[in-house]
Amino acid sequence: MKKVLFIFIALISFSGFSQTPYQKGMTKAFDLWQNNQPWEAVNIFERIAKAEPDNWLPPFYIAQINVIQSFNEKDKTKMTAQLNKARDFINDAMILSENNPEIMVVEAQYYTAWIVMDGQQYGMKYSAKVAELYQKAAAIAPENPRVAFGKVEWDMGTARFFGQPMAPFCEDLRKAYLLFEGFESKGEFHPRGGDQYAKSVIDRTCTN
Repeated sequence: MKKVLFIFIALISFSGFSQTPYQKGMTKAFDLWQNNQPWEAVNIFERIAKAEPDNWLPPFYIAQINVIQSFNEKDKTKMTAQLNKARDFINDAMILSENNPEIMVVEAQYYTAWIVMDGQQYGMKYSAKVAELYQKAAAIAPENPRVAFGKVEWDMGTARFFGQPMAPFCEDLRKAYLLFEGFESKGEFHPRGGDQYAKSVIDRTCTN
C-alpha cells in the first residue's frame, strides 16, 4: 500500500491583461508552484483565502499542496503537521462547496497519505474511507478524469497490496486517461491537470 501514489497536480499557467487582484494572486501562486516553490505558493493562496472567504479554490489548493508534499516528507512530525493543516483547509473548502468531486479526490489523497506513512496503523482505519470517497465522487462526476483515474489507481494499489496482478487494471487506466482530452474546466483556476502524471503511471504499469 505504501506505493499507492495518485497525486494530481493542477498546475495552470494564466496570462493576460487587466487582471483583477484575485487573478494576479492566483496566477502568481500557480507560477511559484510550477517553479518548485510550493510553500511560497501556499503563502499566497492563504492570503487570497482571507481576501476571498467565499471562494473554495484557495483552501482547496492549500490542502492539495500540503497533501502532495507530505508524500515526499520523511520526517513524520513534519508530515503530520502538513496533513493536519491540509485537513483544516479541506474542511474549509467543503463548507464552501458541498459535494464537490475535486475536493473528494484531495480528501481521498489525504487519507492515502496517512496510509502511506504508516500502513499498519492507518490502513484498516482509512482504506474504506478512501474507497467510499472515490465511489461518491464517481457517482457525481464519472467523466472527471481525476476522479476516474484516482479511483482506478486506488483499486490497483489495493490489488497490489494483496498480491494481485496489475494487468487487469490497464484498460480502465487508459479509459480514465482519455477523459483528460475532452475535459473542460468549470471555471478560471479550477482544477484541470493530472494528465502527465496519469500517462507516467500507465507507461510504468502497462507495458503492453
